[in-house]
Amino acid sequence: MAFTLDTTLGELLDNPQAKAVVDQHLPGVSANPLVAMARGMSLNMLLAMPQAAQLGITKEKVEGILAEVNKYVK
Repeated sequence: MAFTLDTTLGELLDNPQAKAVVDQHLPGVSANPLVAMARGMSLNMLLAMPQAAQLGITKEKVEGILAEVNKYVK
């Protein structure tokens, strides 16, 4: 299964290989206690939140992470 912008954060973090790539690009995200509230949200939904832009998380950055994840995750 390929990960897309419609993938939920929880689906991404539940896969150990994908989680490792996410943590490499966004250190500490998976360990942040606030992540529990966002696990059911799609990446598109998260990108629409003003906090994403404040943290420098752009659609382009997420697409790059997804491309890398999809290379390594079978």
